[in-house]
Amino acid sequence: MEHLEPIIKIIALTMGVAWASGINLYAAILVLGVLGSTGNITLPPDLVILTDPLIIAAAGVMYVVEFFADKIPGVDNGWDTIHTFIRIPLGALLAAAAVGEMNPSIAIAAALLGGGLAASTHATKSGVRVLINTSPEPVTNWLTSLGEDVVVLVGLWTALHYPLIFVIFLIVFILLMIWLLPKIWRGILRILAMLADLFRPKQQKIQTNKKEPYE
Repeated sequence: MEHLEPIIKIIALTMGVAWASGINLYAAILVLGVLGSTGNITLPPDLVILTDPLIIAAAGVMYVVEFFADKIPGVDNGWDTIHTFIRIPLGALLAAAAVGEMNPSIAIAAALLGGGLAASTHATKSGVRVLINTSPEPVTNWLTSLGEDVVVLVGLWTALHYPLIFVIFLIVFILLMIWLLPKIWRGILRILAMLADLFRPKQQKIQTNKKEPYE
């Protein structure tokens, strides 16, 4: 079992940063940067750059911006849409960097798996937000956003300190996503159909709903 511990640690860190990036990229970078710079964790050589004060400051500023943007219904959906092009590639990049100085093929495999996990996590987060924003009250949105921040912080802390527990959690999370994503997608399609019907010209609605006479 002891010879498996280094492998489990690498898997937990690699997939942990990718998973967290899909939910809140800036929180993930901020946590790794602060913990690494204070000596609480030892980062792989390719992730040591996250301890640079400039990167920590930039991640902190963007985390604050996202913290508030993520609490406003509608704005959070736009923010998630834009970050489709940020969270996924950086999640793949962080996953590749987390494997350390290994065979390049391992780094590429980590990037592929990390990018896929970041994309899946991002899609789940974004889809859930679209469904939640159909509710007129903002409280659910706020609680969900705060819950995401807490999950990222606790998840990364677990990945760094209790890698085996995190790997088990990640397997359960992936199974949950596989079950949940088709339902989220069907819900989004229903919302889009309702919006299309709402903005359809009145005359067209009448013609669509008009019954054909019996022959």
